[in-house]
Amino acid sequence: MKKIKLIAMGGTISAWGNSRTDLKDYRSGILTGSDFLKQIPELNQIADLRIEQFDNVSSTEINTTHWIQLRNRIQTLLTEDEYDGIVITQGTNTLEETAYFLHLTVPSEKPIVLVGSQRPFSAISSDAQLNLIHAVRVAVADESHGKGVLVVANDEINGAREVTKTDTYRLETFQSGKSGFLGFVEPDNTIQYYRSPTRTHTLQSVFSSLNFERPLPNIEIVYSYAGATGELIEHIATCGKYQGLIMAGTGAGRFSVAEENALIKARESGLHIVRSSRVGSGRVVDIDHYQQLKAISGDNLVPQKARILLMLSLLIHHQVDDIQSIFNHY
Repeated sequence: MKKIKLIAMGGTISAWGNSRTDLKDYRSGILTGSDFLKQIPELNQIADLRIEQFDNVSSTEINTTHWIQLRNRIQTLLTEDEYDGIVITQGTNTLEETAYFLHLTVPSEKPIVLVGSQRPFSAISSDAQLNLIHAVRVAVADESHGKGVLVVANDEINGAREVTKTDTYRLETFQSGKSGFLGFVEPDNTIQYYRSPTRTHTLQSVFSSLNFERPLPNIEIVYSYAGATGELIEHIATCGKYQGLIMAGTGAGRFSVAEENALIKARESGLHIVRSSRVGSGRVVDIDHYQQLKAISGDNLVPQKARILLMLSLLIHHQVDDIQSIFNHY
């Protein structure tokens, strides 16, 4: 039986409602990892599961400090303590961001699986229990080795790079767009994979050797819209707190003329600019009209993940061409 560390961090999967039909006013952080084992004894039939309560908060409270501490702890557990895999319970709102950070920075090919739920543990037809069972099944599966960080929910296995939350309350919220799921947890309890991540990750990532003694650079996201003034960009460029900016542009990463003028000034002040898109699917590529910006093209990364990749890139690179190469391969 494989030895798996269950790292509990809170979220809806740890929540308890006012009644069994409470699907919106519940409180996160009521149940601990130890409670999961008591409530779901089937987990002990799947793996030698050891519990670690890392935190117990809503995912809206998770920040870069959590990510770095979590990454360093996982590295120790997998390399020194010889765990066979990791399962992390977290709230779904920022789960994809935690997953992508770990996907880029953990120096191990052992399975790391993040899981949450859309309904609190206490609800009728909660997805918490089965999602957690499925996450542990994926973590112990030999086939999960080398696939980077995974997100499991609703019987579906997503890769950390592509997965994003797409619905506020529905159980099928985690999707990977046109790239599709990596695989599924089947009713016969087998794990069936149909594709593997091709972009660089985990042990092959240049970021997996970082010690994170320096803080991550501050990167802001600006969401474009019809009639956008560019005033937020001007503030970000002049306040002196940021090293970069992600433009969640319209369509193929475009923005208003006022925003473009503000971005030119921001770039002249030293900020790195990444063009991404608010539409949620498709690549953002370099176009002639924005040549003067010397912006980085965000490929098909959603803005919140482009932010993570720029943060990490600026720890080792400062030239636009070098950072663009990272975005092309990660």
